[in-house]
Order: sequence, then structure tokens, then C-alpha cells
Amino acid sequence: MTGLNKAQRRTVSGAIAGLLAAAAMAGLPVSAHAADEAGYPHKEIVFVVPYPPGGNSDNLARIYADRLRAKLGATIVIENKPGGTTSLGTGVVARARPDGYTLLLATSTAFTVLPHLRGDLPYDPVKSFTFVGSLAGYLPVLAVRNELPVSTLQELVDYARKHPGKLSWGSAGVASGGHLAGEILKKDAGLDMLHVPFKGSADSLTAMLGGHTDFLIDGVGLEAVKSGRAKGIVTFASERNPELPDLPTPKEAGFDVTLPFEGFWGLAVPAGTPQPIVDKLAKATREILQEPETRKRFGNISLSASWKSGPEYARDMDGGRAYYGELLKKVNLSQ
Repeated sequence: MTGLNKAQRRTVSGAIAGLLAAAAMAGLPVSAHAADEAGYPHKEIVFVVPYPPGGNSDNLARIYADRLRAKLGATIVIENKPGGTTSLGTGVVARARPDGYTLLLATSTAFTVLPHLRGDLPYDPVKSFTFVGSLAGYLPVLAVRNELPVSTLQELVDYARKHPGKLSWGSAGVASGGHLAGEILKKDAGLDMLHVPFKGSADSLTAMLGGHTDFLIDGVGLEAVKSGRAKGIVTFASERNPELPDLPTPKEAGFDVTLPFEGFWGLAVPAGTPQPIVDKLAKATREILQEPETRKRFGNISLSASWKSGPEYARDMDGGRAYYGELLKKVNLSQ
């Protein structure tokens, strides 16, 4: 009912409910949830973000939620539920009622990495959710504090080799993308460096800018580099970040390092959510990601708007799990 005001939506929803009731009285088959599905959404939607405020995931969620509110004409409340490197918030949604009123910002960490590291996850990465679709891809920036006397990846590697055990990098937590990227660099280049986990990307950035850590590999490094508060070394991905077109990839910088799985953020709902509601969310999401303004706002936070259907996104997560099954062994992080 996009484009209708609240009074008109109530009128249409009431008419639909009346028709469904009449059909039931006439003995026609009507789903017990059909009225709710037809009038969706008619109450507040909770969008769970398994990270604290201020980081890339939170920024992505808020940009998307703003547009989804407009598309659905609904009240959408973001609930940040950090903990367990995304497992806490993900578990909360897995246990929620499957009625379309609790959404999850799905992350590749929750569905591709943690299943290899924890046997006590409060959700099943395959059975607990229905994926609506993907939202965005990731182009993390390796950024260093300005005081560090390096400007290229080769200089960073040389510095680390000359000062074993002295360099440190921060991340959004154990098994986060920034943690794994640093472990990969450490392993492939044969470096001795210290990982410092934080509760989120924003905290890791604050620590680096304050001189408490030396570098990070995260999307939050983008704005710090653009504003001159940090130095960009490489875009730690297979392609350059459009917001920093002069920043090479590791391969272009002369290092053929293994890259983390370039998975996507996505949207998920509890398994059992009615398909008409999933379809409505998918249609709205696909349209949102096609909007130039959305794509621009995503680019400003080092993300690329990327739509894939729910089944396609699920296959990506399956592939990512297989990928990390091998990669985590390589960097000695498997169970």
C-alpha cells in the first residue's frame, strides 16, 4: 500500500480483512494468518543489529531502515544487540515470533565464520532463518595512524619485520572481518603482530586515532583516511574502493595475500515467516538498493549496494562457510 496515507491504508486493510472474514464464513479456505499477511505491516517492526552503534553495520542498518520506513509506511525501531561477535543478536532474532515484525541485519560473520568456532551458537545457521536477500558488499580499508612511519603495504610489512611483536591492530571483535584480515596478513607475510579486539568498529577506530593501536582493516577507516586523520595503505579486497580510487588492492601493491570472503550483509527473518511477508520485504529492499541516493550513501561508508535474492544469498553463505572452514585452519583459529 505504498503511496497511501495512514487513513487510506487502514481503510484498505479493513476491507481486506472484511473480505477474508466473509470468505471464511462462506466456507472458503483462509489461512489463519492471511489477514495479518495482507495488512502487513500494521505495527512496529524491530530491526536487530548485532553490533553496537557507530560502526559500519549500524550505519548501514540506519540508512536502510530510513528507506524501508518510507517504502512500507511503517515504524521501524533499530535495536543494537552486540555480543558474542554477532551471535547474541542473531540468536535473539532466531527465537523471535516468525511474523515479519523482527528483522535481522545478517552478517557473514554470523553465518560463515562462527559456525566453525563455536559449538554452542544460539541459532542454526542453516535452519533458523529465512533470508530475504543481500544488502551490501564490503570494501575494507587498511588504515594506519598518521604517526606510524609507513605509507605503503611494503613499508608496513618491512616495519613489522624490523619491530617484531610491536605492531598492533584493532578490530570489531574476535572472528570479525577486521580480525581475520589482520590474521591473514600476519600469516601470509610471516609477521609477528598483536590483535586487540574491541566491542565494535567505532571503538577500534577511536583506539587507533588515539595511538593505542597502529592500524585496522575496516570500512570505518574510509572516512578517517578521507579526512586526513589516518593514512590509507590498501583497500583489502579484490577491487579498489570507489571512494579512494588511488588506493591499490594488496595484489596491486605486490602482495598476493589470501583475502577474506567478500560476503554480503543481508536481511533475514525467523524461519517460518509467511512467504507473502518475505516477498513484500524483498520487493521493497530490491527497490531501495536501486535508488541512486541509497547507493551513494552506502559508498560513503565503504559499502557497495548489492541485491541478491534470498535463495542466492543463502547459497553465498553456504559457500562462505566452506571457504572459512579451510581459511580458519590456515590462520589457526578453528576449533
